[in-house]
Amino acid sequence: MPQIPAHRSPSAVSQNPRRERLRFQDSALGMVSTRSFPAIVGTADMMLKSADVTLVGYEKIGSGHCTAIVRGRYPDVRLAVEEGAKTAEQFGQLVSQSVIPRPMPNLEVVFPLGSRLAELCQEQRGYSRLSNRAIGLLETRGFPAMVGAADAMLKAADVQLAAYETIGDGLCTAIVRGTVANVAVAIEAGMHEAERIGELHAVMVIPRLLEDLEKVLPVASYWLDQTEPLPVLMKTAQQEVQAKPLALPALEKVPVRIEEEVAEPQRIAEPLPDAIPDSLPSELD
Repeated sequence: MPQIPAHRSPSAVSQNPRRERLRFQDSALGMVSTRSFPAIVGTADMMLKSADVTLVGYEKIGSGHCTAIVRGRYPDVRLAVEEGAKTAEQFGQLVSQSVIPRPMPNLEVVFPLGSRLAELCQEQRGYSRLSNRAIGLLETRGFPAMVGAADAMLKAADVQLAAYETIGDGLCTAIVRGTVANVAVAIEAGMHEAERIGELHAVMVIPRLLEDLEKVLPVASYWLDQTEPLPVLMKTAQQEVQAKPLALPALEKVPVRIEEEVAEPQRIAEPLPDAIPDSLPSELD
């Protein structure tokens, strides 16, 4: 199977919609349905790696039912559907499978069977910093069990929580990314925690994803590198704004309280009498 260059941007699908429509014109259609999100991811991975087909996407219809949709030449699509069905049977989650050699063109207008689905999925989506890493999926029945399992996985190994997915019927899937060894250790720890809290439904570890599958898997917006617009290097007219003077109150209107000083009368000290001698001269003398 020819490999797509790894440096190709995920948004390249939407750059030429006409070319993508011509690519899928007169091509066969293959579908495999399961009752588990990890099972549909593993099924889609096996379909892509077993034949030269293109993964258009997956469709969720509720109650845990998910369908992987591929397009390509009839022999390739038939082989991909057979291998994908075998993988789903190993999980015990296979619901149905179908191959349409030449679907009518107007089906793409109503159903998500052509390039329009991939185009819509990639609008407003940037490059994920978790790409080209192994992926681990752990599905539980019940939200508390999934949160507890995700916490145990993050504490057990060097992995990152990429996103989570819900498909109805109480099924929730935590998605972690990292190296193969770390993902395997994290999934094992998460399985024990999920069984302790609630019900463990399915698990899946994929060492390396192909680009078609990488595009359609959910990724939290935190891990997406959005392109930033370049600054416009143009001189803009700058207008000087003069500061308004500070308004002060009118001094003539401000009442001023003046306190008059009243002079207090001062008491004048009386002169002391002269010293009286000890003995007065007698008149007889």
